[in-house]
Amino acid sequence: MPDYFDEISVGQVVSLGHAAVDEPTAQAFIDAFAPDWDLSRGLPDPLIYVIWQKLDSHTTADWPQTKRVATDALRFARNPGPGELLRGRMTVLGKDQVGETKGIVLAQHDLLDEAGRLVFSCLTRSVFACRSVP
Repeated sequence: MPDYFDEISVGQVVSLGHAAVDEPTAQAFIDAFAPDWDLSRGLPDPLIYVIWQKLDSHTTADWPQTKRVATDALRFARNPGPGELLRGRMTVLGKDQVGETKGIVLAQHDLLDEAGRLVFSCLTRSVFACRSVP
């Protein structure tokens, strides 16, 4: 990636990069947005979502993706501790041409911990421009 709609393949896997949140940053997030959360339980789910969103936004900034039309089926599998390196990936599950200039791509996004265990996943549907426009 970045690939135009007509160049994307079902089954294609794309790295979204990696990130870690240190303890002071995690605690500041908790103080501001999840005051009832105890950091000894790991990172709170909203912070895990923010980490994924940051990786996804940074990676897709230059893609010919014109719109994200849905993010759903959110799954929070575990809460890693602060400082743990999280790795993001996107897997293309399907695609559907919509007119002559664009198509919709269905993808699964995962955040994995250092041991390769699932931390978070979600499904997205995004509109991509076609390269071969008539």
